[in-house]
Amino acid sequence: MPQRLGGIDGGGLERSGGGRRSDSIRFGPSAQGIERLDVYLSAQAFEPHRHDTYAIGLTTAGVQIFQYRGSRRVCLPGQLHVLHPDETHDGAAGTEDGFGYRMLYIAPELVREALAGQALPFVGDPVQDLTPMARPIASLLADIDEPINELSSAEIAAAVADGLLSLSGQTNVSRATIDIKAVKLVRDYLVAHASEQTPASILEKLAGIDRFTIARHFRWAFGTSPDRYRTLRRLALARAAIESGQSLALAAAESGFADQSHLTRQFKRTYGLTPGRWMALTAATSRTAPAH
Repeated sequence: MPQRLGGIDGGGLERSGGGRRSDSIRFGPSAQGIERLDVYLSAQAFEPHRHDTYAIGLTTAGVQIFQYRGSRRVCLPGQLHVLHPDETHDGAAGTEDGFGYRMLYIAPELVREALAGQALPFVGDPVQDLTPMARPIASLLADIDEPINELSSAEIAAAVADGLLSLSGQTNVSRATIDIKAVKLVRDYLVAHASEQTPASILEKLAGIDRFTIARHFRWAFGTSPDRYRTLRRLALARAAIESGQSLALAAAESGFADQSHLTRQFKRTYGLTPGRWMALTAATSRTAPAH
């Protein structure tokens, strides 16, 4: 029988027998009202408990079972589970192989702010397939190691709020009118200040709209988030610095990344290669290019 834990912060995780993967809880970088973690359990399980946040998870391995609102639920790899604040639930492996999941905890006040004060949405079915309505929320769990800044915090809150509205069956935020002037001002500012940690309040003052509206309208207008757009501008600065002979550590610092590993992770995600491998291949190409 699995050992029961009193909640997500229960201690005493131990290696399971038979050489299988160790039970573990690993937290990623957090922000005010937002927390992410990666969990694997086989020898242990969670006792009934509840959070004062929304708890949105993506099962990554095995079979996850939990009691929620009077029913036994089953969540398989690739499915979301969406738990409302203050709803009691537990969690355990459905088979001897254990289960893994990633979880996003987000404060309800952030969701309410992103909905301009509307009532909190309630998703009746806690287990959701990765439909087009669920995918934007699931994408927030693709990389729990990515730092969360003011811009990405607003983007996470807006994506969760809109996704919860869709999954609850309520009308989603309208795309009828995009404030093009506002988002162009934001885009131009991000280009000019790509390496800086621009507070969301500056962009709000510049655009004349709140940070959640900026996040939505920017994506609708340019197909990506303000934070991702800024990251791409930073990568361009880093590439130019590396090509000029700067070290990765210095290029990361001067282009606005948290550290060298942050630059490397973003570089690989964008270009499919590490910076070192990219430079080796481009250098080889330049050496073999015919002289003019």
